[in-house]
Amino acid sequence: MRPRILVAGIGNIFFGDDAFGVEAARRLALESWPEGVRVVDFGIRGLDLAYALLEPYELAILVDAAPQGGAPGTLYVIEPDAAGPTAGEPTACTVEMHGMNPWKVLQMATALGGPLPRVLVVGCEPTPLADPDDMQMGLSQPVQAALDEAVRIVQSLVAAHQSPAAAIPAATSH
Repeated sequence: MRPRILVAGIGNIFFGDDAFGVEAARRLALESWPEGVRVVDFGIRGLDLAYALLEPYELAILVDAAPQGGAPGTLYVIEPDAAGPTAGEPTACTVEMHGMNPWKVLQMATALGGPLPRVLVVGCEPTPLADPDDMQMGLSQPVQAALDEAVRIVQSLVAAHQSPAAAIPAATSH
């Protein structure tokens, strides 16, 4: 049997470029995938994603908006530490019913009994909202333009994982 891979789109369609992962998952779901690859739009359902990460996947690719300080539309491949930004410090595991913070989801999945698969994040630099409290539907032009390349990156990560001779890069920027 081929390796089991989860491709998870993450984001909130009501907050502009935060919908990047949701739109990418929609496009990725239209692609033909080898046996053992599952593409899911998790939206803002962090608890569902945490439980999905407990399934026997070898690799989870999270697709999400990822502010890293680059130009809007810049794509990144990030291998997060499951402990997140508070590595080594005791933290409370909180459940966000209407939000999705991938690092908190990884902490939650670990607290639920991990171990977790290898996790990679295909992230896109969002265009900042003029007012972060305002709802806004639709992706900005730079983020919309990055979708095709994001799909290609996910496809290449899946192919690299399935090829015994290929190595998946730990972190890159596109």
